[in-house]
Amino acid sequence: MPGKPPAEIDLTPTLVHALLAEQHPDLAGLPVRWVAHGWDNATFRLGEDLAVRLPRRASAAPLVEHEQRWLGVLAALCPVPVPAPVRTGRPGATFPWAWSVVPWFIGRHAADEPVAARTPWAGTLAEALAALHAPAPAEAPVNPVRGGSLAGRSAALAERLAGGHLDRVLPDARARAEALWRDALAAPAWPGPPLWLHGDPHPANLLTHDGRLAALLDFGDLTAGDPACDLATAWLTFDATGRAVFQARSDALADAAGPPDPGRWRRAAGWALIMASAMVTHGDDDPVIAAIGEHALRDLLAG
Repeated sequence: MPGKPPAEIDLTPTLVHALLAEQHPDLAGLPVRWVAHGWDNATFRLGEDLAVRLPRRASAAPLVEHEQRWLGVLAALCPVPVPAPVRTGRPGATFPWAWSVVPWFIGRHAADEPVAARTPWAGTLAEALAALHAPAPAEAPVNPVRGGSLAGRSAALAERLAGGHLDRVLPDARARAEALWRDALAAPAWPGPPLWLHGDPHPANLLTHDGRLAALLDFGDLTAGDPACDLATAWLTFDATGRAVFQARSDALADAAGPPDPGRWRRAAGWALIMASAMVTHGDDDPVIAAIGEHALRDLLAG
């Protein structure tokens, strides 16, 4: 089973120091330490208050450019902090892609806390996503796997189901998933204009501190489209209790902003199935991501 794509460049503190010395010498004296390698980007902490974010592979490089162009706009919309770049890095001889210096937020990933402990900030996450879900300009980034027509993801889901990966999580998962997918495809489409989307608000991209939601992280999947895509986090992040809080607050805010959207949660469940099935299928070397997918699949398909 394929796992996390390999890095195409060896990303080290030495490389980060060299990039800073060349382009932001006033920051080059700060200590640098590796924090995380995600699917697309690596993060190094820079001093106490900053971090450096670099793409691990060529296909991820445009995502950093999208963040550099648009996160300042979204930070102004969102009531929860987002890592809008405070400095930008240019491609050069030692590193061929754009990179960013971003704020460092204190906290821990929501994926590292018990699911039940997330309920107290479920309403806050609903408010943050609702604030982001403003009409997007025509030049917003296009993401082929987020926010568009669910039908466009049918082939990917069929391949995952045929591989039997979901049946390891829940007996008869394939039949249950196919029924859920048919219902999601039959739901009324999003009736409004394309809205800004985070694109990937699962609990490993949510930061908490002292029992509250402290930041939304990793906007690499930033795009515009159907807001139900982001609402998939109802299953990825919460249990039934937290999901009820999140859904009620999301409904109140979305219904007040309009337009009426009777298919909202059926489409959101379809997006959750797409995301969770990918996490389970490709999560062999990332147990945190695999666990998020397994939790969501159980909640989606057990009922």
